[in-house]
Amino acid sequence: GEENLILLDGRHEFPFSFQLPQEPLVTSFTGKYGSIQYYVKAVLERPAVPDQSVQTELQIISHIDVSSPALLTPVLRSQEKMVGCWFFTSGPVSLSAKIERKGYCNGEAIPIYAEIENCSSRLIVPKAAIFQTQTYLASGKTKTFRQMVANVRGNHIASGSTDTWNGKTLKIPPVSPSILDCCIIRVEYSLAVYIHIPGAKKLMIEMPVVIGTIPCIGFSSRNSSITSQFSMDMSWLALTMPEHPEAPPNYADVVSEEEFSRHVPAYPPPMDCEEQLCCPVFAYIQEFRFQPPPLYSEIDPHPTDVEEVQPVSFML
Repeated sequence: GEENLILLDGRHEFPFSFQLPQEPLVTSFTGKYGSIQYYVKAVLERPAVPDQSVQTELQIISHIDVSSPALLTPVLRSQEKMVGCWFFTSGPVSLSAKIERKGYCNGEAIPIYAEIENCSSRLIVPKAAIFQTQTYLASGKTKTFRQMVANVRGNHIASGSTDTWNGKTLKIPPVSPSILDCCIIRVEYSLAVYIHIPGAKKLMIEMPVVIGTIPCIGFSSRNSSITSQFSMDMSWLALTMPEHPEAPPNYADVVSEEEFSRHVPAYPPPMDCEEQLCCPVFAYIQEFRFQPPPLYSEIDPHPTDVEEVQPVSFML
């Protein structure tokens, strides 16, 4: 309001609320050469003294639904490169890559399908990476900053050999969503599948990717987001709980520690770390095996030859 208030000594609190504009707001972003920031500012106007103000930053997220038809279309690229120069060519290297859709969210793993054929005389290495490109527009000038945010590497391919990626995964790290509708700052992403060729320029295929905020619902892919992995059916847990408790074993039938260690290794075989990281999130039920108590016997296993008798004195 416009009315003036006379406040007594002490602490006073006034609640404020307001509606955000109806038009879409650009997502908050802080980049290399610029930023998009929002603030909530409170001003205290006092007569005969300067105004007092305080402000706090407000995070705004413009949602992008990756379930839109434009982001569900697959992307396919292919390219070939002749290795060598002039008359000293050693053969071509061909690459074709495909992703199932164009839109993904943070935490998802992008399955990559690729075919690499090495007809050259050199040892090549296929790789894949996610690049973030920041574009700044001001005063008729453009400035661009590009950085790699995630990458994965394949196996070496010898001369005359081929290799196939049947859904090799590349996980998206926590990054800012794509910003495509701002007139001064743009944030775009791309998935690059490239081949490192010794002594020659790399062969690269780049496919556009949109990082959204609303995950794709009902997309049948084994590489779902982290949220969908934790919302899986937990009925498997009931299979580990028996309906009726099992009776304790007969101690006469329990094998000894030496017999048990003779047939069962002391430690389970080590699991490949790379294979373990690529597996979905499942609980690991550890099987415990308790050893039985020693057999009861009335014969003292450690007898003494002489029984020592010590006098006992009482104080009255």
